[in-house]
Amino acid sequence: QVQLVESGGGLVQAGGSLRLSCAASARTFSSAVMGWFRQAPGKEREFVSAIRWSSGGTYYADSAKGRFTISRDNAKNMVYLQMNDLKPEDTAVYYCNADQLLRKIVAGTGATWGQGTQVTVSS
Repeated sequence: QVQLVESGGGLVQAGGSLRLSCAASARTFSSAVMGWFRQAPGKEREFVSAIRWSSGGTYYADSAKGRFTISRDNAKNMVYLQMNDLKPEDTAVYYCNADQLLRKIVAGTGATWGQGTQVTVSS
């Protein structure tokens, strides 16, 4: 079972940037796709972005396009989410997740989840 550990959250002013990191204990067939989700207080969990380990193919929610960039470092088993031009509505706990299938990542039903990292954007 792959284990995921997020880091990099914090408090930032609107317009600022943060880079989240997700450390995976391994890259396996069952974790071929890595994704980021977020959940704000009182709101449903929301897909943000995903990336394939093998091809580097990336996928974004409309809310993330143009401001967020997902990337991976296969040598280090790391996935990153660079977030620019942050807005107060980006405030949430951000979770890294992994699954074999992209559709499960997008649906929020990925097999493996990290513990989350808090991102707070002040206005």
